[in-house]
Amino acid sequence: MNEATMRDFASGTGLGIDSGAATCAPPCSRRNIARAALAFAFCALLFAPSAAAADDEFAANARLLVSVRAQDPAGVERALRDGASVNAHNRLGESALLVAVKNNQTAIAQSLLASGADVNGSAVDGVTPLMAAAYAGQTELTRALLDGGANPSAVDRIGKNAITYAAGEGHTDVVRLLLAKGVDPNAVYRNDLTALMWAAGYGRTETARALIDAGARVDLVDNRGKSAIDMAREFKHADTVDVLESARGSAAR
Repeated sequence: MNEATMRDFASGTGLGIDSGAATCAPPCSRRNIARAALAFAFCALLFAPSAAAADDEFAANARLLVSVRAQDPAGVERALRDGASVNAHNRLGESALLVAVKNNQTAIAQSLLASGADVNGSAVDGVTPLMAAAYAGQTELTRALLDGGANPSAVDRIGKNAITYAAGEGHTDVVRLLLAKGVDPNAVYRNDLTALMWAAGYGRTETARALIDAGARVDLVDNRGKSAIDMAREFKHADTVDVLESARGSAAR
């Protein structure tokens, strides 16, 4: 706005108001005020975000989520080109990336990551894409998420994180990836459980061995006073018991 325009705006002429309005009778002043209000309203409408644009974005977001669930990579690309937010999420708070990971759609997940998807975005239950990948044993996706900055220590609403999900399911390669990223093998989670206890309770012998090799202690106990060996015995996982007892014997020497 140049100096002349600023003077016009200050005097009222910039909005079509007669500069002599100050000398008008009250009815004239009211008309000028009304004209000014209309002008401001017109400007507000002129520069306000378009409702149609908002509707278009909402529709694009919906198409993105539908395409992810339908395992349609081309549909995902079209939705993103049409303005869908790469971090669009459903009513459960699950992002497009999380939906792709939960449905084992590696190619789509990789495409969303390349488009800047938030690797740490969690659903309303606190589950992140990394937790979903760890639970499903998706080693390459786990690596991609970690390389993209996924937080390996994040926990969900029930106090589990990626390594506890992976350990309980026996996904040893995923456990090793998480350990390589600095996850403490003796970290304690809800109810004083460790990743080794999760592996032991489900009889995941190779996973238990990998955790022990990384320094997991077999003597730790949960809030009931039970160790990993107790849990393996309780559920009759004989091979796992042997591995744990051997580790305990080695630690005692």
